[in-house]
Amino acid sequence: MGSNSEHVDAPPIEVGFKGFLFDMDGTVIDSTEAVVKHWHSVGKELGIDPNVILETSHGRRSIDVLRVIDPEKANWEYIKYMESLLPKLYGDSVVEIPGARSLLDSLTAAHTPWTIVTSGTTPLVSGWLGVLKLPMPDHLVAAEDVEHGKPDPEGYLMGKEKLGLKDETEVLVLEDSPAGIKAGKSAGCKVLAVVTTHTLEQVVDAGADWVVKDLRSVRVVEKVGERVTLKISDSLMR
Repeated sequence: MGSNSEHVDAPPIEVGFKGFLFDMDGTVIDSTEAVVKHWHSVGKELGIDPNVILETSHGRRSIDVLRVIDPEKANWEYIKYMESLLPKLYGDSVVEIPGARSLLDSLTAAHTPWTIVTSGTTPLVSGWLGVLKLPMPDHLVAAEDVEHGKPDPEGYLMGKEKLGLKDETEVLVLEDSPAGIKAGKSAGCKVLAVVTTHTLEQVVDAGADWVVKDLRSVRVVEKVGERVTLKISDSLMR
């Protein structure tokens, strides 16, 4: 996954939010190994060098990738079927990002609005969550739900609306990719980034408000009314 650079850990801080929007791959789970195997298989099928595909595929919807490399395959029927196979074929190649389960369980227990906004399709997301036995959100925003993928803010704006927080500013986006960070900021949210797939410089340059190694540094402290207070420890930026 990503690499860290020289940094000085900042002191812990506490911040409050009324809703939470999680990216999926690189933020909640790490399916890098499975995705590499998948695109190698697809590349072989289409007669395209999979390494060329992998250079630009992370954080992008498969339909956007295929519109460039094989427009005839860029349809939702094919993509949803293709992505539904990943958890079935490569279920032993996915792991959860450290701290993700604990944070999701804490938010669920506090009855706090949260969902996943992802570049993957519904079959892919539900499949991975099922493999890892992670909670499934009530209001998923998947690749097929939006016209424009990240860095366009459409997905995160839709996520806020599905949570009933359309005009709310106290919403936190949790991301790993520069495109997703930019999408979250453009949607009017604060963004916490994890350095799992990109460098510290890349996520900082994209505009992240806080950066941590993984979600073990993020903990629910309390809930008062509709507002949940998080404690962010070991932040990699001041």
